[in-house]
Amino acid sequence: MVEEMTDLGIQEILSQFGIQNENNGASTGGHWFKTRGTKVDSVSPADGKVIASVNFATEADYEAVVLKSQEAYKEWKTWPAPKRGEVVRQLGEKLRENKMALGTLVSYEMGKSLQEGLGEVQEMIDICDFAVGLSRQLYGLTIKSERPGHRMMEQYHPIGIVGIISAFNFPVAVWNWNTALAWICGDTTIWKPSEKTPLTAIACQQITQEVFEANGVPEGVSCVVIGDAEIGKLMSNDKRVPLISATGSTRMGKSVSEAVGRRLGKSLLELGGNNAIIITPTADLKIVLPGAVFGAVGTAGQRCTSTRRLIIHEDVYDTMKNAMVKAYGQLKIGNPLDESNHVGPVIDQMAVDTYLAALEKAKAQGANILVEGGVLEGAGYESGCYVYPAIVEADNSLDIVQSETFAPILYIMKYSGSVENAIEIQNNVPQGLSSAIMTNNMREAELFVSETGSDCGIANVNIGTSGAEIGGAFGGEKETGGGRESGSDAWKVYMRRQTNTVNYTDSLPLAQGIKFEL
Repeated sequence: MVEEMTDLGIQEILSQFGIQNENNGASTGGHWFKTRGTKVDSVSPADGKVIASVNFATEADYEAVVLKSQEAYKEWKTWPAPKRGEVVRQLGEKLRENKMALGTLVSYEMGKSLQEGLGEVQEMIDICDFAVGLSRQLYGLTIKSERPGHRMMEQYHPIGIVGIISAFNFPVAVWNWNTALAWICGDTTIWKPSEKTPLTAIACQQITQEVFEANGVPEGVSCVVIGDAEIGKLMSNDKRVPLISATGSTRMGKSVSEAVGRRLGKSLLELGGNNAIIITPTADLKIVLPGAVFGAVGTAGQRCTSTRRLIIHEDVYDTMKNAMVKAYGQLKIGNPLDESNHVGPVIDQMAVDTYLAALEKAKAQGANILVEGGVLEGAGYESGCYVYPAIVEADNSLDIVQSETFAPILYIMKYSGSVENAIEIQNNVPQGLSSAIMTNNMREAELFVSETGSDCGIANVNIGTSGAEIGGAFGGEKETGGGRESGSDAWKVYMRRQTNTVNYTDSLPLAQGIKFEL
């Protein structure tokens, strides 16, 4: 694939998605606004080249988008849910047609490996399939009334405009996790993508627009506003946007939550993770090793579910430590579009600086560096964004271990005694997204997923922390924010619940036997 990675190849992909050298930053689906905000270049961390530029949206652009989205909602919510589902089905088919091109653009603009870029587009396809079936459900409840001749029920209605603030590490999938569900629920959406990956957002909007126009979907159902944090603040403080779904750092999530909370809106937060794998004496090394290594270095450690900590029983500690160091010595780091490479670049120079600072803090706090890491230089690494994954031997109580560093740094630590001790170590961090245990002991496995086990939103047995299936609800607890996206009943957050009581008699009995006579 790397031989095909020429300027011409990328230009063909950009042309396919209608991306120009200079692009506008706001769309309501029918057209792109002539935005006049700050001009920002999208630079590939793979080779340091400018791919294209985007003129950010202004506050006036945002206002125009909201008004259009409000107008579209009035019609869109009246479409039967299965009809909305049919539109989403067609979007899934269009994504299948564009999988290679969009996956390549994701890889090139963000820096994750090509297979991960293609996998991200596959997640979009999968959530479309899930949403199509869901569009024929959206079920409520019937409830027995205490009053004769009455029927009680609960039903769900669209909530309105859903604001989506997404992060650079999954520049397209997380948007579609939200939109596919919001659209079949009857909501309209306004997406603020990461300013670090604007071109993939333009590509997604172009694909969506083609499907929506063919089906007569009102302009304004799918909107994009590309800009910096100020756009996110506008959205978070806007009473016309009843739900904000935000993915990013805990710091950003707290800011969004405070703004939305002040206006009594709803927020769905997917924030930081400090994910651990517990490795017990009975763990199968041939399962542990690939799960731990990929979890730590996949997407260059820039997944919210990346493995940050290994908690290893003392009986197998040296064996596992040596195996990990050996495995890291075999990693191939380079162009993410070359499928023989295991690790691509981090997103930008700021990420490199964060990575280096974390390693220095670890040393200063007394940690032992097992695999040094560092910035790679020379041919193929001209962007300056390639770093070597590091392994650090550290105690869980260190400040740097308690924090989430969005980079390929893995902390390993030892536990002794029972698995309860390992679970206590794992839970003793502020975050609570993903977790895993590697064991062939049924008692340990069941304890880990019990109410006294992992305190995370995701708890896995004999698979790693990284990755999730569409069918299950995705999200975490504590400083991870408590939100749930994707599968199960996550659709309910995009709707408002309504309780109905229907009296089909010719009298009006009051609840609790109250008498009120005129």
